[in-house]
Amino acid sequence: MLALMTEVKNETAPPAPRLWTPDGFREDEWQHAEGAEALAGNGRFILPLQVFLDLDPVVRKSAKERLGVLLLPADPVEKIADLLDDLSLVALAFPAFNDGRSFSKAELLRSRHGFERAVRATGQVLVDQLPHMLRLGFNEFEIVNPVLIRRLEEGRVGGIGLYYQPTAKPAAEPSKGAGYSWRRSR
Repeated sequence: MLALMTEVKNETAPPAPRLWTPDGFREDEWQHAEGAEALAGNGRFILPLQVFLDLDPVVRKSAKERLGVLLLPADPVEKIADLLDDLSLVALAFPAFNDGRSFSKAELLRSRHGFERAVRATGQVLVDQLPHMLRLGFNEFEIVNPVLIRRLEEGRVGGIGLYYQPTAKPAAEPSKGAGYSWRRSR
């Protein structure tokens, strides 16, 4: 019986994430690593926050083009604010669909800290969240949700064209919309 349960459990393992950008699906050149020893090899690596912070500053600077950091929801952006020049990518984790702290981190990275390189969403990226993530400045997504993968393959990003709140991403054509100064359109 235990062998049967193990087989079923292995068959239901979550699929490997697929990398999507606003230009479509593509190969992911980044790997998640648990330790700094990964930097000894070739490739681009996303390290946990503490591993990144513990790196020798000279190593951080020399590995800049192949170095990313993963921030969990409880990790403050301020821990990397002075080190953003040493990063090519910041990955923000969404371990559960109801934990939106990484939305705020993306906004802070773009608007307050002026980070212009890749901001990646990892974990529970869902269909209805993707348009909001794009507006906040995310430009890479590790997608495992089969419904979202299917919609993106069909070219359906979703979202609405009228917003009431400002965004990190500038509007394509500023519009006051129906005489209300606070109403914005994409």
